[in-house]
Amino acid sequence: MTDDVQDELERLVSAVSASSGYKTVCRELVAGIGVRELQKRRNLKEAIKATKNKLHQVAGVYLASETHYGRWLAELRQAQATGDGAALRQACRRIMAAHSSTRERLPILGSFYSTTLAACAPVHSVLDLACGLNPLAIPWMPLPPDATYYACDIFTDMMDFIRGLLPIMNLSGEAWACDVLTNVPDQSVDVALLLKAIPCLEQVDKVAGLRLLDAVQARHVLVSFPVASLTGRSKGMVTNYEAGFNEMMRERNWAARRFEFATELAFLITK
Repeated sequence: MTDDVQDELERLVSAVSASSGYKTVCRELVAGIGVRELQKRRNLKEAIKATKNKLHQVAGVYLASETHYGRWLAELRQAQATGDGAALRQACRRIMAAHSSTRERLPILGSFYSTTLAACAPVHSVLDLACGLNPLAIPWMPLPPDATYYACDIFTDMMDFIRGLLPIMNLSGEAWACDVLTNVPDQSVDVALLLKAIPCLEQVDKVAGLRLLDAVQARHVLVSFPVASLTGRSKGMVTNYEAGFNEMMRERNWAARRFEFATELAFLITK
C-alpha cells in the first residue's frame, strides 16, 4: 500500500468512525471494507459513503436505533438477584427484542438450542461468532455450571455489555470486538455458533463462510440462516441457503444434521 493510499484509508476510517452510527464499530472492519471501496470508487467521498452503506448492510440494519446497555445490565442484575430463573429469562427475552436476529428467534427459543445441540450436550465451551445479543440466550442453552463462553462481534459497546453479562449468567469467558473476516478467534471449543451470520459476512467477502468454517477450532459448529428477509419475504430463501450450504460442504468430510424451524434453518456440523 502506497503512502497516498494509506493516508486516504486513515482519513476514511476516521471519517466513518466519527459518524454516530459507526463510532463503536471496530476499526479493523472499517479499514477492511474501506480499502476495498477506495479501489472501486472515484474519490474519497464516494468511498466513505460506500463504506457506511456496507456497514449498514452487514450489521447496522439489524440493531435497534437506540441501545441501553447500562440500563439493561442493571435490569439483568436485578432479575438475577431475585433468584428466580423465570425473571432472568423474561428480562433476557425483552432485551433480545432490540436486535432483529435474536428477535426472530424468540418464538422458537424454547426448542432451538435443546434440539440443535442435543447431540453434543452438555456443552462445556462455546465460541459465539458475530454474536449480536445472542449470549442473552444462555439460559436456554445446554451449558453446565463450569462452561466457558467466548463471544465476539464488531461493536465495542455491545461487547462491553456482553462482558458484563457473563458474570450475571455465572459463566467464565471473554467478549471482545473484532472482525472475524480477517481475525478468526483461535479458542478451541466444543461448539462454535455462527447464527445467521454467513449471509452478512458474504456481503463483504463471497467466500467468508467457508473460510470461517475451515478456520474455527470447534468440534461442532451450529450454522443457521434466516428463512425470511427483514421485510418478511421468504420466497426461495430456504432452498437457496440450503443449496449454498451444501456446496460449502461438498469438499469437506464433515457430517451435518439439518433442522428447520418456523423462523430459521440450522445445521449442526461435526468436524
